Amino acid sequence: MRTTVMESKRIVVKVGTSTLTHPNGHLHLGRMEALVRQLSDLQAEGRQLVLVTSGAVGAGMGRLGMTQRPSETRLKQALAAVGQGLLMHRYEALFAEYGRAVGQMLLTRQDFEDAHRREIAAGVFDQLLAWGVIPIVNENDSVSNEQIRVGDNDTLAARVAAMIGADLLILLSDVDGLYTEDPRGKTGLSPLAEVATDDDLEAMAGGAGTATGTGGMITKVQAARICAGAGIRMVLANGGAPGVLRSILAGETVGTFFGEVAGI
Repeated sequence: MRTTVMESKRIVVKVGTSTLTHPNGHLHLGRMEALVRQLSDLQAEGRQLVLVTSGAVGAGMGRLGMTQRPSETRLKQALAAVGQGLLMHRYEALFAEYGRAVGQMLLTRQDFEDAHRREIAAGVFDQLLAWGVIPIVNENDSVSNEQIRVGDNDTLAARVAAMIGADLLILLSDVDGLYTEDPRGKTGLSPLAEVATDDDLEAMAGGAGTATGTGGMITKVQAARICAGAGIRMVLANGGAPGVLRSILAGETVGTFFGEVAGI
């Protein structure tokens, strides 16, 4: 099954806040540069890449000197307004070093659930990819509310992958893959190399594990189900591992591979 990953042409890569930022909320520039370099190399091979990125709230926290993520929605929206520009400016500068053009796509749940808006968004993605532009996607956090939010970027990435007919979704997180139990505070556990059924996946999944992120393993399981329903392969891996994207697309046993998950 891993060999099918190597053939993927249209790929969505999602990177989480815990990978993109230091614990104090400041952007982790070394990891961002490594990510951009890998994406640029993969595009040079003829692959089409979409990047779904977290980090806007974390970037806003860093700029304003905040060390704890607020729980109030209004405060998180304001931090996203500060941080989104910082995040895009950094990506634009990094990709420009490799001669790559990027385009920003800020989405809400309505862009997936309203047929007309979904068709428009899918068309924009197709045109950007045809031009060789790398779309950089985030939820429109500064104006989203509970009625129009997707909620987390794992789900957002899976829905984008389904919208554009991607071959593969890669979720980059701060964990090495899916474990049979929460690995935090434990030793001797290894991630599952492959998951082909949804049996007991929720029992393995924990909650959100960092102060800056919004998701957790449960949202990654949900993303895998969305992908399976659309016939899309998914890999969950550690975004801090050197050359992680290259390793995944070389068919190496990196992270957890999600094939067709039953019970969709």
